[in-house]
Amino acid sequence: MTKQQPDFAGQGRSANSWYDLHDDWSLIEASIAKQYGIRIRQHGEMPWEEFVTLVAGLMPDTPLGSVVGIRAETDPKTIKSFTADQRRIHREWRQRNAELKLDDPAQLEQAMKNLEAVMARMFGGEGGVSR
Repeated sequence: MTKQQPDFAGQGRSANSWYDLHDDWSLIEASIAKQYGIRIRQHGEMPWEEFVTLVAGLMPDTPLGSVVGIRAETDPKTIKSFTADQRRIHREWRQRNAELKLDDPAQLEQAMKNLEAVMARMFGGEGGVSR
């Protein structure tokens, strides 16, 4: 990696991402090695843009691709057929996302406003609550 890469503190995962650069680093390394034959630690300098392109192009048959497929699954029938380990991976990711949302006061406030609006509409209100 070059000095062009940003500091990952707090940036390891976006709201719409199914992986975390910090926690899934070993999966990322293994996946890049499997798919492209590139061993990141031995590669030396790699521009950030190239690294991002490689990760974005990882296929489902890589270690990260497999885990992302499990985390992103929404079909109840498919989830029901998961192995115990797949269910654990799916559940842990969902729980982490829920915890992250609770840790962000702005996201929590917005979620509460949305809930208030839904409840108001359900019970004949205007769709919002004034404070």
